Amino acid sequence: MAQWPVPSNMLEPLIGPGIEVDTFEGSPYVSLVGLRFTGTRVLGVPIPFHQDFTEVNLRFYVRRESPEGLRRGVVFISEIVPRFWIAAVARTLYKEKYRSLPMSHRLERGGEATTWSYGWRVAGREHSVSATAAGEPKPLVPGSRDEFIAEHYWGYSKQPDGGVVEYQVKHPPWRAWSLESCSFDWSPKDTYGPEWGELLAAPPKFAFVAEGSDVTVSWGERLPLG
Repeated sequence: MAQWPVPSNMLEPLIGPGIEVDTFEGSPYVSLVGLRFTGTRVLGVPIPFHQDFTEVNLRFYVRRESPEGLRRGVVFISEIVPRFWIAAVARTLYKEKYRSLPMSHRLERGGEATTWSYGWRVAGREHSVSATAAGEPKPLVPGSRDEFIAEHYWGYSKQPDGGVVEYQVKHPPWRAWSLESCSFDWSPKDTYGPEWGELLAAPPKFAFVAEGSDVTVSWGERLPLG
């Protein structure tokens, strides 16, 4: 999970009514996240050949005042997956910005260090991001910037008519590793276009590896336009 500070005016057109850009110490952040899904089920049913797959997404953080209290969530700018039907189902059910590209995932262990690598192919070349960490993961420190990034339990998707669909993401608090190194071999412009490419061409402000866990994503509910 690699983070860049981002001007709020780049994010505001991507959120719907009732949603605010969330910040840490006054700054909004956009994250590039590489992850691996395993044992995936849709409505409780495992889909053959679509249970284990890699994803790379670009996302930012938002909040909403609900009758039950503050809800902190994410909005996805782009989600890359390797299979057409995963992208098609997600676009249909949640109107999320999924696309399918050839992808790869590699996990390497050497001594106490582990390296995670995620790759995708676009614009005629291979792109990749990798991170190396050692030791054991630790609980996130309350109030830290890593906790701010990891502890969001709602998703929001702006709809074609301007409305918003909200869905809940349930998982236990994650533990995380501090990184020894993080490297990129990519063209952010080719992956995300010129506007985002310029922002992501700089080194990330900070990064970490989260351990992950079982995750449940609820059926989306449309928020009232009022």
